[in-house]
Amino acid sequence: MFDLTRRGFATLLGGAAAAWPLGARAQQAAAPLVGFLHGGTSDGAAHQATNFHLGLQQIGYVEGRNITTEYRWAEGHYDRLPALARDLVGHRPAVIAATGGLASALAAKAASKDIPIVFLMGDDPVKFGLVTSLNRPGGNLTGVSFLAPALEAKRVELLRELVPTAGTIAVLVNPNSPGAEGDFEVAFANVAQQAGALIVVSDPFFTSRRDQLTALAAGHRIPAIYHDREFAAAGGLMSYGASLAGAYQEVGVYTGRILKGERPTDLPVIQPTKFELVVNLKTAKELGIEIPPSLLARADQVIE
Repeated sequence: MFDLTRRGFATLLGGAAAAWPLGARAQQAAAPLVGFLHGGTSDGAAHQATNFHLGLQQIGYVEGRNITTEYRWAEGHYDRLPALARDLVGHRPAVIAATGGLASALAAKAASKDIPIVFLMGDDPVKFGLVTSLNRPGGNLTGVSFLAPALEAKRVELLRELVPTAGTIAVLVNPNSPGAEGDFEVAFANVAQQAGALIVVSDPFFTSRRDQLTALAAGHRIPAIYHDREFAAAGGLMSYGASLAGAYQEVGVYTGRILKGERPTDLPVIQPTKFELVVNLKTAKELGIEIPPSLLARADQVIE
């Protein structure tokens, strides 16, 4: 069940030198194998895989022509990721793209100490032992990190500006694996009773359920902010974060560079520097919220 306790789904904020296969094994086959590991669903994250391949194409790798990709999806059940990662390693890919969050990166790291791994996550990879430093990763992993906790503070600030009367802001988090779909209903009902606004944190399972989450927020008349513009486009009130599409392309670019012979330890962890604020004016009107002109002026996109 999702609940508002410390152990539950939603919590409240009151009112924050390894050796490498030569050429990343590219010499072993004309069409190297790439593993793609993701914590979400194939349907919900298909566009992310597309952006990953757009990045690969920038380096000259095209699926079905000179590269082959093996996909593994956890379908939101993060406890499956270690087994999925081990299965990918058994196919001996030239590189593994461990995307969709920290759990994928940790599972891939545990599964192999020699296959290059490119991660995409919202956490600090140094804190969780994935790399030695951001500039010199020092092992078989590198990738893209949003450092999401710092962005959550900005989202709190934006919500306070938008809904100054909200004494308490709820935070929807996914501590382990998702429960039944009905638990979302319970969580949003509790948020509506106990909080004046909501932050939905970055999570691959949430991304795969963005239509459901934005509909629940609208149905319970909860002002909410999300991490990616896709939520605002789906009817969410507001989003603030780096471009997820761009991040997946960066993962594809790094994967291609490793296939060309570069080493993860020589590729600094990428941290996005441009962040987008998107406001859905139609949703604001439906919620009876007047967007401050100063906030509208700062928005990168306003959805009418």
